[in-house]
Amino acid sequence: MTTNATAAHAPLSALSEEESAFRDAVHDFAEQEVRPRVQEMERAARIDPTLVPALFELGLMGIEVDEKYGGAGGSLMMVTLAVEEISRVDASAAIMVDVQNTLVNYPISRYGTEAQREKYLPRLTSKTIGAYALSEAGSGSDAFGLATRAEQQGGGWALTGRKLWITNGADAGVFVVFANANPAAGYKGITAFVVERDTPGFTVGKKEDKLGIRASSTTELLFDGCVVPAANVLGEVGQGYKIAIETLNVGRIGIGAQMIGIARGALDATLEYVKERKQFATRLADFQGIQFQLAQAATELEAARLLVYNAARIKDSGQPFTREAAMAKLFASQVCERVTSLCVELHGGYGYTKDYPVEKFYRDAKIGTIYEGTSNMQLQTIAKLLLK
Repeated sequence: MTTNATAAHAPLSALSEEESAFRDAVHDFAEQEVRPRVQEMERAARIDPTLVPALFELGLMGIEVDEKYGGAGGSLMMVTLAVEEISRVDASAAIMVDVQNTLVNYPISRYGTEAQREKYLPRLTSKTIGAYALSEAGSGSDAFGLATRAEQQGGGWALTGRKLWITNGADAGVFVVFANANPAAGYKGITAFVVERDTPGFTVGKKEDKLGIRASSTTELLFDGCVVPAANVLGEVGQGYKIAIETLNVGRIGIGAQMIGIARGALDATLEYVKERKQFATRLADFQGIQFQLAQAATELEAARLLVYNAARIKDSGQPFTREAAMAKLFASQVCERVTSLCVELHGGYGYTKDYPVEKFYRDAKIGTIYEGTSNMQLQTIAKLLLK
């Protein structure tokens, strides 16, 4: 791959020495452990099960978790770097890492009781994959129009309903699930629960056959009187909407990082291609029209990276970051679509085949404008905060 700084790495001045060393370690891991598995994972539409233990061993599944629970005690900025570096090679492996850190570990660390943290975080940092279950058939962008219900039963809660589009669904052992415990209260009845895979009444359903991130499992979840102990309520009853909003805000930064990585992977491959491919006895890289397109793509990619990094820095500093997260996710996903599309075009007919990697990067890019809040939802969030 190219060593061009703009495409391949963040500027060193943007990172601390510790962050640079961490990024380089993940970069090497992605090259040595993820890249050799990409084609087979894409063909099989599943993460290679031998890769998962390696993700845990390197500490990538518990980056922000406190060391006393087995985590690395790192920052969201480090999560961002890890997701970016892995996405440069494979977005499916990266989203497994992203969801684990931003949508599962984060809310349990932030809102869980000490007993919940002691029970679940050591597992989530060492061996157990997690998943986040909010979306339903009738509640996509309207995330709080949940039909899944939670009714008190004995000393616990019985969950009944169906979740859709659940990332890591086929692989997870622990799920953060949102259900309405008081429909009359509207969104203020939404409550978060930690549900284990082997809980009676809980079933992982159909796995989706997707356009992109094909190795990442996306499934439905079925709850049929699934009884969850009261001790598994995350936060307080009726606090689920707050947990969901804050968690998704963090997750959007991770998706921004994923989009940067995908675009980087496509751009790196294209830079190599245009240096080798000749037309009219001239390298593609020597045509000014192509040079200008690549320069524009690299500039937009760097701007997206800075938005994502800035959002992560603000979150790590403890300041409000909702607007910055929405801007980062919105712009990075837009840039990723543009860059990967350009890369396919610059490969010509080859770019439309599976013989070259840009075809996969192009397919993987599309999801960025959809999950964890569509582009329209990001615009709505930004506008609301601008005009309040």
